[in-house]
Amino acid sequence: MATGPDVDRAFVRIQEGLVHYRHAGEGLKSTQLPLYMVHAGPGSSVGIAPLIAELGKTRWAVAPDTLGNGDSVPPGIQNPPVSYYADSVVRIMDALKIDKADYFGTHTGAHIGVELLLTRPDRIRKAIFDGIGIFPDDLKKDMLANYAPEIKPDEFGRQFTWAWHFVRDQSLHFPYFLRDPAHRLNNPMPPPEALHRSVTEVLKAVTTYHNGYRAVFAHDTKGRLPLIKNTPLMFMGSEPDPLHVYIDAAAALCPGSKKALITREQGMPGRVKVMLDFLT
Repeated sequence: MATGPDVDRAFVRIQEGLVHYRHAGEGLKSTQLPLYMVHAGPGSSVGIAPLIAELGKTRWAVAPDTLGNGDSVPPGIQNPPVSYYADSVVRIMDALKIDKADYFGTHTGAHIGVELLLTRPDRIRKAIFDGIGIFPDDLKKDMLANYAPEIKPDEFGRQFTWAWHFVRDQSLHFPYFLRDPAHRLNNPMPPPEALHRSVTEVLKAVTTYHNGYRAVFAHDTKGRLPLIKNTPLMFMGSEPDPLHVYIDAAAALCPGSKKALITREQGMPGRVKVMLDFLT
């Protein structure tokens, strides 16, 4: 796939403080509806930078770091629910003078999108949820208890070792803390450079990364999805992503929604094509 336009970086201020965002295609914002993009955890919008670049060829693609991740200010409350992050999306859109946009959310970003469509459907034309989790109740409880421990730097630097294993093991198992053959993923180990980038992002947010995870695992996704009305919606997943198994269950909760599975062979070009076909 050809290289996309440069992905720019900037900050915008909201009530909590400065929010960092990546964006591409700003010159198109007067002719095309913007695309607001929300990344997965752990990490920041750097994880979707190639997608920002590709979508930025067709429209203004804007991808903030969620509060408490990347270079964005932490949440302004303790134990924020998913609805808090959804409200921050509206306030970031206001600060960027975006009245209406299409929406793309992956993993945590998909759950944020659910609450956004329920509270402010007037701000979103179409939405794509990539890798949304319809977790069984027992798995949700297990992940809430074990997936995202609170981490604080200490005098022995144990946060560095923890972050490396946390990121690496997510590439090997799902959930990552169940390190047995039954939970082994059929994916190759990412190259050390990719692991290093992800670990760096986790360390930047080491004291706040857990908030987004815990909000998702406490989110009543199965109860909230059927309440979405009138917004064109697509559920998407990629074969290497363990959450792709929930595409059918999610779509069944939203009659009339579309769904798409991106195979390993299709990769990024297939993902971009599916997204553009739906959005345009």
